Amino acid sequence: MPLIPQDPKKRPTPDKAASPAAPETHTLSLVKGGHHFCFRYGTGDEPQVLEALVEMVHRRELKFDWFDAAVLSHQLGQHLAKELRAYLPKKAA
Repeated sequence: MPLIPQDPKKRPTPDKAASPAAPETHTLSLVKGGHHFCFRYGTGDEPQVLEALVEMVHRRELKFDWFDAAVLSHQLGQHLAKELRAYLPKKAA
């Protein structure tokens, strides 16, 4: 089950360190045949998730193709849209 761990060497920026709320953790999941692909990532780590999807497509030993990457990137977009809706006025949402 592939997983994107948080980098233990990655230090929070001063703004993030001062923030009282921890970044929200999101999960992308795809079941394909006997394989379960699961990605956990924090808010703001979306570019790294997309890079990981591309890397997985290029790994020939995995049964993971561009369609699978598209499905998971669509889920990622849905998570982002949900977060953005929280910033809209109630009437616009």
